[in-house]
Amino acid sequence: MSSYKYVSHLWNDAEAAKLDPVGRLVYRSNKLGADQRITNTGGGNTSSKIVEKDPLTGAETQVLWVKGSGGDLRTSNRENFSSLYQDKLIGLQKSYAARADKGLKSQAEDDMVGMYNHATFNLNPRASSIDTPLHSFLTGKHVDHMHPNAIISIAASKNCEALTQQIFAGKMAYVKWMRPGFELGLAMQEIAGKQPDIKAIMMGQHGFISWADDDKACYELTLAMIEQASAYIDAKYQAKGGDAKAFGGALYQTLDAEKRHAAFAAILPWLRGQVSLEKRFIGTIQDDEKILRFVNSKDAPRLAELGTSCPDHFLRTKIKPLYVNWNPQSEDTAALKTKLAAALEQYRKDYAAYYNACKRANSPAMRDPNPTVVLIPGLGMIAWGKDKSESRVTAEFYNCAVEVMRGAEAIDQYIALPQQEAFDIEYWLLEEAKLKRMPAEKELARQIIIVVGAGSGIGKETAHRLVKEGAHIVCVDKNVEAAQATAKEITDKLGTGIGVAGTGLSNCGPAIGLSGDIMDRNSIRKMLDQVALAYGGFDSICVTAGIFVSPDTTGHIPDDKWALTFALNVTGSYLVADEAFKTWKEQGLRGNLVLTTSANAAVAKKGSVAYDTSKAAANHLVREMAMELSPLIRVNGVAPATVVQGSAMFPRDRVIASLAKYGIPYTDDEATDSLTTKLSRFYADRTLTKNPITPADQAEAYFLLVTNRLSKTTGQVITVDGGLHEAFLR
Repeated sequence: MSSYKYVSHLWNDAEAAKLDPVGRLVYRSNKLGADQRITNTGGGNTSSKIVEKDPLTGAETQVLWVKGSGGDLRTSNRENFSSLYQDKLIGLQKSYAARADKGLKSQAEDDMVGMYNHATFNLNPRASSIDTPLHSFLTGKHVDHMHPNAIISIAASKNCEALTQQIFAGKMAYVKWMRPGFELGLAMQEIAGKQPDIKAIMMGQHGFISWADDDKACYELTLAMIEQASAYIDAKYQAKGGDAKAFGGALYQTLDAEKRHAAFAAILPWLRGQVSLEKRFIGTIQDDEKILRFVNSKDAPRLAELGTSCPDHFLRTKIKPLYVNWNPQSEDTAALKTKLAAALEQYRKDYAAYYNACKRANSPAMRDPNPTVVLIPGLGMIAWGKDKSESRVTAEFYNCAVEVMRGAEAIDQYIALPQQEAFDIEYWLLEEAKLKRMPAEKELARQIIIVVGAGSGIGKETAHRLVKEGAHIVCVDKNVEAAQATAKEITDKLGTGIGVAGTGLSNCGPAIGLSGDIMDRNSIRKMLDQVALAYGGFDSICVTAGIFVSPDTTGHIPDDKWALTFALNVTGSYLVADEAFKTWKEQGLRGNLVLTTSANAAVAKKGSVAYDTSKAAANHLVREMAMELSPLIRVNGVAPATVVQGSAMFPRDRVIASLAKYGIPYTDDEATDSLTTKLSRFYADRTLTKNPITPADQAEAYFLLVTNRLSKTTGQVITVDGGLHEAFLR
């Protein structure tokens, strides 16, 4: 085995030997996808031509197994591959030729995608990729089509064809840019027929394809081509001065980490509001050395304006990023906002001009004209997506684009895909149909919701309830380990997605656990700024934290305990509302604040005077905050009662005290679960519904209030107490 410096050789003969032919294809795909220097997330595809028995005739037939539409090579399994009769695919060439000869080549390309269904082997439901002809029409039994940064650097160079010949010494052919599909497959078939010794083709401004009759040989050929390209680029790059001279050298200097993150926290919610005028976005920031080397450089404005080259890149990053010419050494964040506002306005105009110049009679309507990538000297990059996973992948793709530009500029001159070609990919009718087939977004998709008190009880249950509906959850608790444990439970179920190099906060997934003391305004602000760094802003806050202080042995509440009760149950909620509203106003997006009161707020009871009066005050705080925060933020409350099981407010000693108070029999050595069940049953029997109240019952109310189901409701308190008639409105 050859040694590799720029890629990882992961093939293991013993592992591969245990697998059937399709299993070996999946294995090869996973090994290729595991190295992001070989291909990007969701990019590239692989295939194998395998002899199988026809389920109808029993005769042996050659079947093309190829990675289908969607999915990622790194995580693909057998179900991600479509299977098609090879002879039927070849037969489609006549059908395509008949359509193309009538001058309907573009329509014929689209028609062929639908025809692949008629070539399906053994009723495989996986939709075929538009790249299927590339794999079918090449004679190799095993084919890899990859998008490595090093190869695309050559593909996106002004003199790509000459460089391909020079670097690979005639061992790799060249095909000019063509939109992926039938025509490109035919062009490759012709090249391979005329040059039988060639086993790889450079695809102008796209990537490359390689093939062999042995799967391991195909894998190693793919690696060898990438290794060769990488070594050539690296040598040229170092000869031109390496990192110090990359992209023309540095024009700006990076702010130190503390100032950088403070600047991000100051602008991100505002910027999220600006880019979310049509649909809300979730952000990911990246401020590692590589991206800062680019955004700080002299050539960054020129290269950013050119946009990306590879179709896989700009489908995520749009035709180009937004670069703002801000000087981090002499200008403040107020100046940055001013420049961003002007740059955003110009970006939208540019995008509309691009659409109007390139649209065709049957083009879909113009999509959101806001950028998905924002580049700021001294700070780094902000990527936007419909969820955290998509924004992280968008960041990854622009990283790939930066590496492509670095390589292309080192060996030649970077060129972007012509705008019309880019438009025809971005607004391809097949791509539009694919978007329309995607399942509807969940009710709380694109929402970032902070749950204060998420470490246990109602808060923990609420966090789990809201994430089921697509929300991104910020789990906050004074006990940060408990908050992080809840977040981990969520991410263990849903995953975290691909990581990018930046702040640890930005590498989060659908949930994150943070420390927060709502009795300390500085702690609240620090937490809210951390949320901005993690997701770009926030939409709603549910405050479920609270405290019940039992009286001393004389039945008296000490002064310090009285003050603590009001500080947490009332003042804490006010501080959260007051501090969060500063960010909400900057963001400018409608949101929700849900506070926790109690049925006890309306019922006088002996032994809980501090708790009950604090909750009465919290009830009125809901109404006052609804006035103060309108019309941008709706403020409502949830009033639980007697939630014993799963509640942090009912530790064993309080449960025992309550059992003793109500004369309910128990023993000192009785299990805690048994004790709480008895008390829960007692409380349930006092209600009209006669059922114990759980944290899940409360979580349903918080869910209802952060959705748009009650979009005209504010200043109200929903009671979830099982029906305590003593608490009925009077």
